[in-house]
Amino acid sequence: MRIIYGTTNSGKRKQVEDFLKATGVNDVEFLTLQDIGFTDEIIEDGLSLEENSMKKAKEIKKFCDKNNIKDIIVTDDTGLCVDCLNGEPGIYSGRYASKDMVHDASQEDNIKKLLENIHKTGDTNRTAKFVCVLTAILPNGEIKQVKGECLGKIAEKPGPMGKLTYGPVFIPEGFDRVMNDMKPEELGNTHREKAFLELLKII
Repeated sequence: MRIIYGTTNSGKRKQVEDFLKATGVNDVEFLTLQDIGFTDEIIEDGLSLEENSMKKAKEIKKFCDKNNIKDIIVTDDTGLCVDCLNGEPGIYSGRYASKDMVHDASQEDNIKKLLENIHKTGDTNRTAKFVCVLTAILPNGEIKQVKGECLGKIAEKPGPMGKLTYGPVFIPEGFDRVMNDMKPEELGNTHREKAFLELLKII
């Protein structure tokens, strides 16, 4: 099975491939957008993770139809949803601290704004969840959409920077350390991995 994964990040592709192999799935080959020559910019102007993921999938599908590419297309949109902030930053997770809310902000700026906004609420509720929505368009045009979630809470101070934008401040449910302080085998399946497992069940 070949899957065109709607990303230009080869590291992101490798992360998913390694996870699937570790769970015994060895018959899936992933291609990135670079591999198929897709260079168009897709504006994520949807009002939900589901809409943004769907828009990306449909834009890539148009390109594949023009170029006679018939592989499965999979796109994702991922966000951090904090309860005391009414689900923010959500669809704006990567651009939370951006002045125009269109271009991504730095990890440091996004985390700083997040912690400041939570502090303004009184710090009484720091529960949150990472959400990943995957959209798949099959060669016959059929569309499937699934969601994976990772529950947790927001730390008062950030840990090691890098990796996922909010990995330095997200403490997964059942643990007392932020995600960036944990080894993959210790953390278990993340929101993206849960979504991929669910998607592979139906495709």
